[in-house]
Amino acid sequence: MSEDELSEDGPFAATMAPLAPSSTAAPASTVRAERYGSTQKTRHRGRVIALAFGGAVVLVIGSWVIWAGLDGTQSTVDAQDKAHTIVSNTRVDVTFDVSADRGKSMACAVEAQNESHAVVGYKIVDIPGSQQRTQEITTTVLTVEPAVTGLIDSCWLT
Repeated sequence: MSEDELSEDGPFAATMAPLAPSSTAAPASTVRAERYGSTQKTRHRGRVIALAFGGAVVLVIGSWVIWAGLDGTQSTVDAQDKAHTIVSNTRVDVTFDVSADRGKSMACAVEAQNESHAVVGYKIVDIPGSQQRTQEITTTVLTVEPAVTGLIDSCWLT
């Protein structure tokens, strides 16, 4: 073996001669752009897609904001339990406050529950509109077995 063959890289060492540039080859940036698809046409298409997607997102968010804003203008009913009195094995008196806009009539569902929290009495109370925003209501709920509590199930405008 000659001394060249015993070099650091062994007999498979590459020659270190520089490659001569070809005058007919395209610039490296153009070759890469064509190979990987980053031409001016594809960049323009990417911008159009990004703008369309951004516009769709703005439209959806804007629509939601408008819908949520208009939905918040409706009147609501607020109810708060105050007390209950077990009058007998078949009767519970329930007292609660109910609030709504002046003049709005409403209804509330009131229930009585036994010690297992099963509903043993149920009543819908119609409440006429009033000039006061908050009204105190006391109603009697008849039960089919002894109750341990009475409370509001729900209220709504009528």
